[in-house]
Formats: sequence, C-alpha cells, structure tokens
Amino acid sequence: MGFAMSVLEVLAFAFVGVVGTLLLIIVVVFVIDRLQTGDAIRRNYPVLGRFRHLFSQLGEFFRQYFFAMDREELPFNRAQREWVKRASEGHGNTVAFGSTRNLNVVGTPIFANAPFPPLDDQFAQTGPMTIGGDTPTPFVAKSFFNISGMSYGAISKPAVQALSKGAKEAGIWMNTGEGGLSPFHLEGGCDVVFQIGTAKFGVRDTDGKLSDDKLREVAAHENVRMFELKLAQGAKPGKGGILPGEKVTEEIAKIRGLNVGQDGISPNRHAEVDSWDELLDLIGHIRKVTGKPVGIKTVVGAENAVQDLFDTIVKRGVETAPDFITIDGGEGGTGAAPMPLIDLVGMSVREALPLVANIRDKAGLSSRVRLIASGKLVNPGDIAWALAAGADFVTSARGFMFSLGCIQALKCNKNTCPTGITTHDPRFQKGLVVSEKYKRVARYATDIIHEVEVIAHSVGVNEPRLLRRRHVRLMQDNGRSVPMNELYPSAHPQAK
Repeated sequence: MGFAMSVLEVLAFAFVGVVGTLLLIIVVVFVIDRLQTGDAIRRNYPVLGRFRHLFSQLGEFFRQYFFAMDREELPFNRAQREWVKRASEGHGNTVAFGSTRNLNVVGTPIFANAPFPPLDDQFAQTGPMTIGGDTPTPFVAKSFFNISGMSYGAISKPAVQALSKGAKEAGIWMNTGEGGLSPFHLEGGCDVVFQIGTAKFGVRDTDGKLSDDKLREVAAHENVRMFELKLAQGAKPGKGGILPGEKVTEEIAKIRGLNVGQDGISPNRHAEVDSWDELLDLIGHIRKVTGKPVGIKTVVGAENAVQDLFDTIVKRGVETAPDFITIDGGEGGTGAAPMPLIDLVGMSVREALPLVANIRDKAGLSSRVRLIASGKLVNPGDIAWALAAGADFVTSARGFMFSLGCIQALKCNKNTCPTGITTHDPRFQKGLVVSEKYKRVARYATDIIHEVEVIAHSVGVNEPRLLRRRHVRLMQDNGRSVPMNELYPSAHPQAK
C-alpha cells in the first residue's frame, strides 16, 4: 500500500510538473506573440494564431490524400500520377468500369478510331530517326520518347544514376539539363544530350564564356550524342536557371564552377546572341567544334518570332539551321521559378507545337530540323497527341520523376524532398535505391512507347510516327469535337 502511494505521489508530481511547464511555455509564447510586430494574426490572437500556419500546411496534405478527386489536382492529378506509378512498377494498366475523365473539357483530345485497324501481325515498332544527318557524327535516335533536361544539382546523385541506367535499359536518351556533365550521367551508358544553358556550366572558361576546349572535352565522350543550346524553358521564359545555394555541394560546385553554398543563377539569356543571325552563328560554331548535332530549346511567345527564325534560315541556307528545336510549353515545370513566370508567361505546347511545325514544314525543312515536344507530357495520350501535332520526338522530366517515386510534395526548391529525388541530404537520398529505381524508369519508358503504339494502331496506322492531325479530334465549348487538322491545318508534306 505504501509503495502504491509513493508511485501515485511521483506521478502526481510529474503531472503537476508537466502542466506547469506547458503553462509556462504558453505564457512565454503569449508574450512573444503579443510583443512581435511582423504578424498581425499572432499579435491579435497570441498562441492561437500560430495554428493558422500549421493548418495551412496540413491543408495541402489533406487535400492531396483525402479530398481531391482523381482528376482535380494540379499540376498533375492523381490519375496521371497513378498511371505512371503502375507502369513503372510493371503492373497492368487496365482499369474497370469506365473513364473518370471529363471528356467535355475544351481542348480535350479524342483519337478517331479506324473501322478496320491493322491486324495484330501487321503491327510495326517505331524505327530510329536520324538527327543532324549533315554533321560528322549524326545521332541515330532509337526512341521517340526520352528524358528531358534535369540537371545534377536540381536532382540528386542517385536520381541521375537511376535515370542514366534506366535510359540505357530502355534505349532512350537522357538530357543533362544546364548543370553540366557529371560522371553519374555517363555511368549508366545511355545516350546523352548535353544542354548548354546561359551560364555555360560545364563548358565555360574562367570568365564564364563558352570554351572551345571544354566543348571538345565534352564531345569526346562517345555517349554524348548532341548539344542543346537552351534559350528558355517553359516554367520561366526570360529568366535563367535557379539553383538554391543549399543544394550546391562541393561536387556540384566543382562541376558548375561555383563556390560551395553559392546560388547558381544563370543569366536570362545568352549575352553574345542578340539576333537570329547571331544565334545561327553560335549553333554553327558549336557544331563545327564538336562535330555533333546542335539544336535549341525555347518557349514560343509569338508566331512572328518563329517565322523570323525560319526566314533567316532560308535566307542563309538550310545548312545553317539547327538540327533540332525543342519546344517547351508555358506549362512546363522546374525546381525553382518565380510564380508570375510559371503562371503567366509562355505559350502552351498545345498551341506552340502545331504552329512551329507548320512554319517549319512550309519552309521545306521537315527532314532537316527535327521537332522535340516538351511540357507536361507524361501519359500515352499526351505523347500520341504531340506526334500527331507534328513532333518527331517527345521528352518528359516530371513523368520520369514520378517513375522514380516523386509524390508531388512540391519541395523541389527546399532540399527537403522526402523521396530523395531533388535533395542532397543523405538522410532523404537513402530512400532512392538506384538498383530498384532504374528498373522503374525503364518500365515507364517502354510502357509509354507500347501504349502510344496501341493508340496508333487503333486509329489505323502501323506505327506512332504515322499519326497525323486528322487522327485527333479536339473538344469545343459547344460540346462537340472537331478534327485537329481543321483547327490547325497541317503543312506537312505527308499530312494527306
């Protein structure tokens, strides 16, 4: 009995101590909140006002997992992400009962199925396509679907390793992004597209200018197949890359030519290029130095600018043309960008791609300048639409991030990515096991290719590059769909 009383007394004292400590903390927080002047809510509602921030943070979590319907979330809804997840895990992508997609949304593509599609034994796999046929070392690209630019720095070492190895497994290329060429891009053995950003990371001299010696050094790697000169990207047209200093490790600093912890801010454009003529001169110079295909990546702002580019090419001669043009849409993503640019600047790839394809084809350059579509294209229907609209290739960044396990936590710019994809914190990187994740990357790519082939066969053609705008109908605001070639008449020589 005495022992029991002693225990109760100890527990009572402990309880009183805990309550007293909590009351003291509340009093201290009350005083702090009342005296501070930066937050009106906390000043007017001491202690309680702090819960507003907490509930705002939790709201994002609850909306994603409990309240948002499968097709409601942005930038990518649950249905889109789940398709990638099932494909990358090797699970079947058949579903039951019917589509959850609202087919009445204006602009929704609907593919026109053929009454007598090819028989199973008539199906053909999409063959390779040559880029830069006039260069000393043309690139014979095996796949129409590939990995878009994600730099080492924006994404982690294990993410780059898994993408490189997965790309090799699937026979697709990988774009380095503007952060330079790391050993991890090469170790998987895949085809690599080296992107030259406005800061010239990886190929610049001590003054930050383009170095021919560095260009030759990069081009000497057999796996580096092409060079992409980035003018702009969809999420931030008119502004260069932004790599927060907390993500600049010693290794990344060495590759980029920065100091550890220094923000990696790229200029908003290439300082040495003030006109289309100067751009073509730079493309020709890089092609001459490297001996490999050279193209550009840009965001379309207006039709007249694209027309001026092709007029300049025709005037100077087709040999001056870029070997490819990557068209990024204003809906494109990135690890860090100002919200006004994300929301308000740049033409959507849905509008830009048909426009650029028409101008290119009217100039007679359909076999000389390859078009690569990029910008929120992650599911089979997106890729099939792009090929029908005029693209020769499609690239995706966020689709492959989902295949690695991205949960759309929207922490890419904070070095706290919970899946280890966009962080350099070893604690989080442990969750990204390269030996497992590269298989998911490869399965996602091969499943996309297979499903796009299924769509192509359903509309009556033997392989995806035979898709044309007449095979796609776009929903209008009157509840009816019209053929895409009526809205965007094609100038492709084989359109009919």
